[in-house]
Amino acid sequence: MKKDFFTRIFTSKEALLYVMTISMVVSFSAWMSLLNNFTVEVASFNGSQIGILQSLREIPGLLAFTVILVLAFIAQQRLVYLSIMLLGLGTAATGFSPTPIGLYITTVIMSIGFHYLETLNQSLSLQWIEKERAPIVLGKLSAVKSFAGLLVFILIYILMNYLALEYKYVYLIFGGFSFILGIFAWYLFTHFKEAIIQERKLRIKKEYWLFYALTFLAGARRQIFVVFAGFLLVEKFGVDIHNMIILLFANSILNMYIAPKIGKFIVSFGERITLKIEYVGLILVFVSYAYVDSVYVAFALYIIDHLLFSMAIALKTYFQKIANPSDISSASAVSFTINHMAAVFLPALLGLVWLQSSSLVFIIGAIIAMGSLVLSFFVPLNPEIGYETTLKQRIKN
Repeated sequence: MKKDFFTRIFTSKEALLYVMTISMVVSFSAWMSLLNNFTVEVASFNGSQIGILQSLREIPGLLAFTVILVLAFIAQQRLVYLSIMLLGLGTAATGFSPTPIGLYITTVIMSIGFHYLETLNQSLSLQWIEKERAPIVLGKLSAVKSFAGLLVFILIYILMNYLALEYKYVYLIFGGFSFILGIFAWYLFTHFKEAIIQERKLRIKKEYWLFYALTFLAGARRQIFVVFAGFLLVEKFGVDIHNMIILLFANSILNMYIAPKIGKFIVSFGERITLKIEYVGLILVFVSYAYVDSVYVAFALYIIDHLLFSMAIALKTYFQKIANPSDISSASAVSFTINHMAAVFLPALLGLVWLQSSSLVFIIGAIIAMGSLVLSFFVPLNPEIGYETTLKQRIKN
């Protein structure tokens, strides 16, 4: 019985997607949740330095298109395992280099593994999951991501609050876990053959222009949340590491419940309506960030902001519906590069803006979200290959 159970696990594509998700979350959640407090309390970073660090973190994301070039020499699954190990290695080393240069170097190492893994995760998810089930499965993967993140936050809270463990050892524990998980996955999972041979050339196809545009704006907008929403709580309101962990804990609990429901909502109402709701919500949240004076309101905005980003599942399923199946790997890699174009320069640039006005940073975020809302009107109610935007005439069978 046990043998049959493990055989099913290690021959399941979905099981591997869950392993990829967990390994990614364990290291990156630990890295990100500790970052603002670690850089302020230990490395003495200012707004400009944190902006530079975050820009460096996004450079491997800008180079995500190189995944396709690497896949010419190594199978997708093996690259997944190597990416997991690199992510774990970079995270494990972070706490041992509390200087600007040291943190910049370990951040780049961690980021290469993270962005390659994230690119491959999206690509394989859309290749391996049927279109009809994709929103549901992606919602479940998001819930698992939140659950894994929740465990990370609980453990971090215990390790730092009750065991008084230093930052460097906490980073080592979670980074080491991902590294070891990557090794085990390499040896235990069967190798899955490609059902559809993927395009190995990099091409930006005009049919996908709306997906690329929404992806670009999502990347720019997300950086403002990732970099400056948490930094606002620490710098303006003096939120300590323990309260930050509790806040992230609350985020994870809510997302575990809501993410699967978002998947069902997409199945029922479609990508167009889901994306519009996300963008309207983000506009309101960013404008509120700009003028918030209450730490409790800031907490609420942080949680709402986080939940709205869960609705980005709709952008992935929209792409799956309009993409030629053989284009998924290539287009996913290109989209990740597009997603990170603004992310490379925006954190450093907005870090300088932050020194003059933190409110202006969030107003810029609201403007970007407004651009996404305008573009969402071009998403068809029932997108498909040949009917990628409302500007094209739908072909009737």
